[in-house]
Amino acid sequence: MSNRREQVLRPFEDNKDYMKSRVDSGIEKNRKGFATLTFTDNEGNMLSDVHVEIKQKTHEFQYGANLFMLDELESDEKNEMYKQYFKDAFNLATLPFYWKDLEPEEGKPRFDKNSPKLYRRPAPDLCLEYCEKNGITPKEHCLMYDQWSPNWLVNEVDEIKKKLDKRFRELAERYAHRIHGWEVTNETLFRNGETVFFHEPDLVEWSFKCAERYFPMNELIINDASENIWNVFNGNRSGYYMQIERALSKGARIDAIGMQYHMFYRAENEAESTKIFYDPVHMYKVLDCYADFKKPMQITEVTIPAYTEAAEDEDIQAEILKNVYSIWFSHEAMESIIYWNLVDGYAAFAEQGDMASGENYYRGGLLRFDFTPKPAYKLLKKLFGETWRTNETIQSAQDGKACFKGFYGAYDLKINYNEKTIDKTINFSKKGSNEFKIKL
Repeated sequence: MSNRREQVLRPFEDNKDYMKSRVDSGIEKNRKGFATLTFTDNEGNMLSDVHVEIKQKTHEFQYGANLFMLDELESDEKNEMYKQYFKDAFNLATLPFYWKDLEPEEGKPRFDKNSPKLYRRPAPDLCLEYCEKNGITPKEHCLMYDQWSPNWLVNEVDEIKKKLDKRFRELAERYAHRIHGWEVTNETLFRNGETVFFHEPDLVEWSFKCAERYFPMNELIINDASENIWNVFNGNRSGYYMQIERALSKGARIDAIGMQYHMFYRAENEAESTKIFYDPVHMYKVLDCYADFKKPMQITEVTIPAYTEAAEDEDIQAEILKNVYSIWFSHEAMESIIYWNLVDGYAAFAEQGDMASGENYYRGGLLRFDFTPKPAYKLLKKLFGETWRTNETIQSAQDGKACFKGFYGAYDLKINYNEKTIDKTINFSKKGSNEFKIKL
């Protein structure tokens, strides 16, 4: 075992028994359930010896990446590869709604898919067209992100609130029926802010109350940075926890809690900087604490670097992802995980160099710059496509019932009875019925 592998993976290794116990039991309890299929004829008579091949085709749990490079790459070939790799691995996409880039000129938002291009900011209509065509759930990022306020915005509190109200209303009118999840605020603990509104005491509560007015049927999400959640943690006295608690007490309708998980640390400091993030006992302690709010939780942004294209570095990236994704997937409150950048070399991080040549960039993606998949991409695809997926054959008993335990999601059924084959689809949801009556 190399020195880097030993040092970086040590927190997982030191707590492997605890991690395995919670992961295994959590997945069985929180991601799977028992379903019963009851087969009858048209007169209601129970049918025995019905053979059923069940094949899970989608997950109820959501997993994805940001879609910021949709049709943004330097060649048609890469653009098509990006679309293919994305839909092959994910069922969820984060769409860019940064105010500064969506409305660079006041009153002229870039909604339409033929709008002038801005790098890493594909137009919402273009993104939605892709998502809806490929069965991918879109998610918005984000309504009030002060650091991305437009240059034309007058820096006065009343004026900012007036313009934000208009922005929320226009977005709701155009997209509320097509996008369910909306990040309302982002990184309000992380930076100092760009406008005077950022320093107002009602920043979070006002933003959520405004969002609730225009998005009454949508999921409203709060989100903040890794450094304010995982390594700066003091139970219910943590800053992010208290911010959420305060906003809820003042009437904000927060429906889900977002947590970033970016490991933006230099290679020489990696082991020391990440050890608390990679400690399974600590990770579960954080998750359990925020679960006290009884709100769904989301891992909204994930970056795990490989640092180089050396096989070992890429294998370590994949192993870290296997561990952290298993922990998150096992937790009862978690409803989604979003990896941040699908491909290396196209995001403006500190270690990025020449994007055009693909040299000296931050290797935090799941695909290399040449679009060959890393072990990390293959790992995530296998976890959700094979390991955490149910496919089996069952047979009905005398009472016409056939049961199985499986992951929540949509299933294709191939039913064989009396030399006939019938295809059916069922949606097995944690929140829905687990009884399915099928007439043959």
